[in-house]
Amino acid sequence: MAGARVPLRAVSPSPSPAPAPARFLLPLLLVAAAACERTALRPEVHSLAGSSWKIRNANGSVRLSGATVPGNVHSALLSRGVIEDPYYRFNDDAYRWIVLENWTYSRIFMLPPDVSKWKRINLVCDGLDTVATVLINNITVGTSNNMFSRYTFDSTDVIRERNFIEVHFSSAVSYAAQQSSQHNKYPVPPECPPLQQRGECHVNFIRKEQCSFSWDWGPSFPTQGIWKDIRIEMFNICHLTYLTATTIYDEKEQKWSVEVESFYDVVFSKPIEGELMVSIPSLRTQQTYKIVLANKEGSRSKVRLEINQDVSVDLWWPVGYGNQTGYNMTVTFTISREYHIEKSIMVYFRTVELVQESVPGSPGLSFYFRINGLPVFLKGSNWIPADAFLDRVTFDVLENLLQSAVDANMNSLRVWGGGVYEQDEFYNLCNKLGIMIWQDFMFACALYPTDQSFVNSVKAEITHQIRRLKSHPSIIIWSGNNENEAALASNWFHIPSANITLYLNDYVNLYVNNIREIVLEEDRSRPYIASSPTNGEESIRENWVAKNPYDVHYGDVHYYNYIADCWDWTHFPKTRFASEYGFQSWPSFSTLEKVSSPEDWYYNSSFTNHRQHQVAGNKNLLYQTQIHFNLSHAEKTPLQRFKDTLYLTQVMQAECIKAQTEFYRRSQSEIVDGQGLTMGALYWQLNDIWQAPSWASIEYGGKWKMLHYFARNFFAPVLPVAFEEHGTLFIYGVSDLPSDHKVMLQVKVYQWNLMEPVCVYATESFILKARTSAPVYKEITDNLLRRCDCSRYNCVVTFYLEENGTQLGPSNYYLLSSLKNAQMLRKPQVNATISQQGEMYWVTLKASGIAPYVWLDMGNILGRFGDNGFLMLENIKLITFHPWRPTNISELRKSLHVHSLPDIY
Repeated sequence: MAGARVPLRAVSPSPSPAPAPARFLLPLLLVAAAACERTALRPEVHSLAGSSWKIRNANGSVRLSGATVPGNVHSALLSRGVIEDPYYRFNDDAYRWIVLENWTYSRIFMLPPDVSKWKRINLVCDGLDTVATVLINNITVGTSNNMFSRYTFDSTDVIRERNFIEVHFSSAVSYAAQQSSQHNKYPVPPECPPLQQRGECHVNFIRKEQCSFSWDWGPSFPTQGIWKDIRIEMFNICHLTYLTATTIYDEKEQKWSVEVESFYDVVFSKPIEGELMVSIPSLRTQQTYKIVLANKEGSRSKVRLEINQDVSVDLWWPVGYGNQTGYNMTVTFTISREYHIEKSIMVYFRTVELVQESVPGSPGLSFYFRINGLPVFLKGSNWIPADAFLDRVTFDVLENLLQSAVDANMNSLRVWGGGVYEQDEFYNLCNKLGIMIWQDFMFACALYPTDQSFVNSVKAEITHQIRRLKSHPSIIIWSGNNENEAALASNWFHIPSANITLYLNDYVNLYVNNIREIVLEEDRSRPYIASSPTNGEESIRENWVAKNPYDVHYGDVHYYNYIADCWDWTHFPKTRFASEYGFQSWPSFSTLEKVSSPEDWYYNSSFTNHRQHQVAGNKNLLYQTQIHFNLSHAEKTPLQRFKDTLYLTQVMQAECIKAQTEFYRRSQSEIVDGQGLTMGALYWQLNDIWQAPSWASIEYGGKWKMLHYFARNFFAPVLPVAFEEHGTLFIYGVSDLPSDHKVMLQVKVYQWNLMEPVCVYATESFILKARTSAPVYKEITDNLLRRCDCSRYNCVVTFYLEENGTQLGPSNYYLLSSLKNAQMLRKPQVNATISQQGEMYWVTLKASGIAPYVWLDMGNILGRFGDNGFLMLENIKLITFHPWRPTNISELRKSLHVHSLPDIY
């Protein structure tokens, strides 16, 4: 059962490492954060981060001091008043000169006078963005060309008490173009992004955040700078560089063991013998091992810790399935009782399997995750970088976004392959919150070169990132890339058939022969797939590139269709796993207002066209909206029509994703025409990178769109969902709950002009099975309408599950017609009053009639409502509001705006 404690039996500790079995049923013991290091000759670490840096461009025309590291050139120029907000209006174009310049960071730093006592002095750069040459005291100590790698430069011979460091950055745009031009054997597409994106070319030739050159939801800001920590590390003998731990669960013996790997930079002239003690005090487990370190950089030690028999382990579970328990583990390396290196880390126990096996009644294979032996339906979204300027992605920003995901009943996120490997705080928060992470490697929507220098850079990147991240329980899968298998299979880039084998070989070389081999060497505790979407095992059988990676009988699927009616579920793929799907909407006016001016505030303005990076995006938005809704009346002011249009796009997006997600959730337990057993729904996308139209459910700044409020319902642990097929209305009961429940279904039919139901029906009690979806109601729609004296155009069906007289889960509804065709729907005259109880505010809504899509907006007062975008069926409804900053009732009253769909006409 979920959350159960696993009994353990003790075995004799073995100091020799045991080989990891070549399968994916390996629990993961995770490392959260390093605590301390102590030695008799304690290594010294001197951070070079802070605001003591100077930056200048190549010709010296721009110079400033007080630049902050970690950071980037744009943020430094903004903080000193050299530029205004890069997100304001058309500044992404206006500030293109910044990314075409070469910039230099420099500063003076001091070290203790006895610096010469150290045998090794390293400059460690956790993140250089991207192409750089590093000098200390006018001597080059190293170069970089990969944003995602850690660089360690031996600076022993150049360091003094007083030092001068310079980091010369080259334009990423120019470097990428140069690398492309030098790759003259054959082209590696795509050369440039679509013109609509206003981006830069050849991004696939540089190991940098791919979306920084632009994307269909984001701007082009190919930043330069020291984007992560930079420091001096001084030590004698050896220094710990990585510490990882993986738990191994022996099913036969029903016991756990912990594989602890430590990596060292060794400068001693001979191999070092020492003792490694591993201790987990709360599990009453401790063991000491003899280890030998080779005299080289990257010396590796691996030991196996067996867990005692008289204790039990609490597992790490995804949110909704159990607790996220962790244990403190201390690792101490000792040489001759004088030299000690000690690290304390949090560790977590869990297993993960990606199950791909035959499905009765269906061709193909299943594709789902088992966590701690339990099948889990993944509910969530896709994560992109939260800002084009990564220094602005603070802990508070991460916490707000990730907590928003959990509060919307999500249990998983996919870290998309066109962004960055996220910062440690991101994964620590996911560990704490119980969010499962599908982790892409950073390759997206492109083919990539495979010359040896590029591959070597990738290998270093992948090795570093796996060692950095493998100890997080939240990460449940590695994925090689985003959509590159599909790009080859569908020939996105129009490669002549005579040349396709060349590119197929490059694909296998990069993602299989190199990246996959590193994954198998570094981390067998979780599965690896080469791409997303993919047919999984079937893609492997077809030499890693399937003829149709979108085959619903295998693997995962990405699906976008902006032309078909998004309410019509028959267009949706009944796939094993939906890892991308979505529709755009515009953010709220209060979000756009910050980066625009009054002349921009109409739908086809230069600003709105400039901000829309999807080809025909604004046209598609209106097209899909007008399928079911009328646009705002022409007699309104241009500003009000603009605000109404923004609102309508959010209504459209929310309804579209609701329909598709409910389809995937109800498909989890059935096979229809050989299709089904859907076990994941991750819509595109969770968050925004700037203020613009996008697929996000959370706006830049953290404000929830209507979609995110909808997600809290359509991802609820228990939910009834409705659809029509061949003139019959079906309602399914969907449950993620760990046990069966005896429930009944309450169905109520309302006319649009009445707040009392015209029909009420309750089913007999039935058993809603745990973690399944099944039909619980079926009626010919015309019979229902006749029974309730309704037509499709004047009534709406609502329903909810009930247990022992109490509602279980949220209410849901089924719209019998487009709202633009609804009859008897009147303006509901919704009025609002605000009251306060402690730090919480209450909004009391009173309505004279049914109000669809009631929307509460506090303007520039950011916060979160207890509900929003809802169908109001009662005269009075209470809604909570949690502001994110101190406020008062007077300010809230001035800011609050409430409207519903009929109010915009």
